[in-house]
Amino acid sequence: MSARDRLTDAMYGLGWGAVKKLPEPVAVRLGQTIADLAWKKRGKGVRRLESNYARVVPDASPERLAELSRAGMRSYLRYWMESFRLPAWSAERVRTGFDPKDVHYLTDGIASDRGVILALPHMGNWDLAGAWVTTKLETPFTTVAERLKPETLYDRFVAYREGLGMEVLPHSGGSAFGTLARRLRDGGLVCLVAERDLSSSGVEVQFFGEATRIPAGPALLAQQTGALLLPVTLWYDDSPVMQGRVHPPIEVPESGTRAEKTSVMAQALADAFASGIADHPEDWHMLQRLWLKDLDPGKAPS
Repeated sequence: MSARDRLTDAMYGLGWGAVKKLPEPVAVRLGQTIADLAWKKRGKGVRRLESNYARVVPDASPERLAELSRAGMRSYLRYWMESFRLPAWSAERVRTGFDPKDVHYLTDGIASDRGVILALPHMGNWDLAGAWVTTKLETPFTTVAERLKPETLYDRFVAYREGLGMEVLPHSGGSAFGTLARRLRDGGLVCLVAERDLSSSGVEVQFFGEATRIPAGPALLAQQTGALLLPVTLWYDDSPVMQGRVHPPIEVPESGTRAEKTSVMAQALADAFASGIADHPEDWHMLQRLWLKDLDPGKAPS
């Protein structure tokens, strides 16, 4: 392991070990302070976040984009502070820490034994939403995690999420899709963060008027297993309680090839994500390149 990898692993270890012991008001202030310092430095991640917000709010002035990126960094650090502290939260704190709207789509799907796929973008705190599902709804679920470097950091994330009641599969390796399909056929729940393609084999969609690719997995799993596909968006307000919405199900088209059905469903998923992100752009934590024009400057939107 390189010195940089050891430092990265040690910093995350410090976060999980120390931040969860802080009183909540102290953790909140610490997160805001770190966020503001990072925002003032205007490093690569902050500049990319601002560039992404420019797609979401195309008529925003430079001053408005700067305000959004500052709020976005505060939201992002709130996610990290909460995540570091989640293992120490009581079950009651988890149950009352999230207030999703239209959750009947999820509970009805779980009751049907049909299998349910929750797909969401990098908004709010998806770990808290997952902990709420396992605690409030008493429903375990399966998810997929990107293999991080160093390997010890990936192991930390897996242990952390398993401690919240999740089954975690590695994104790489090729066996995740089959395991997810089996869980769904057994009437289980699968949760996937799904607005950024990590495989380079995603489905091209229009997202805020420009082309990008999102993972095909949610649509393909719904087609193959008959599971219900539900988009979810998350956001914060001024309270300690995270907000969210379970959007209406995305149905499998009655006609067309598998690729055509997947394309239609992926676009519907992207549209649902975009509606939530447009309403709460500062809670979308996308500090990476996303649109095809940014991934390949020579690529024009299709």
